[in-house]
Amino acid sequence: MRGHQAHIDFDTALGDFPPELRGSKPEGAPHTAWQLLEHMRIAQHDILEFSRNPSHKSPKWPEAYWPKTEAPPRPEDWDASVKQFQEDFREMETLIGGEGQDLFRQFTHGTGQTLLREALLVASHNSYHLGQLVFLKKMLTD
Repeated sequence: MRGHQAHIDFDTALGDFPPELRGSKPEGAPHTAWQLLEHMRIAQHDILEFSRNPSHKSPKWPEAYWPKTEAPPRPEDWDASVKQFQEDFREMETLIGGEGQDLFRQFTHGTGQTLLREALLVASHNSYHLGQLVFLKKMLTD
């Protein structure tokens, strides 16, 4: 889930994203960096909560999984989103690595999902959108 080897990690992909370009979208691009970051944060939080809270209700798909604005409403919103993403990521890692955790046991509140499946979902979803962010940064800065 952390990246490396064939995948870029979150901090490397976002660490030097120019603040003035976080709400920019080159012609033909479907999303801005802000939209991708917020989407990743929202989706990862949903997966985390689903994995640890049988009473969790997921946001409405797809509209509640994407921010309403192309740019962060306030400059500090970018940093807050990054911080929340990182905190949820660490909590997911802790949940996965918990002593006695059975990664293959199906959740009683799901439709066959397991913690392993949710961990793989986080890894693949984040990897996909981190690739988009890297490509977007390249398009905007070259």
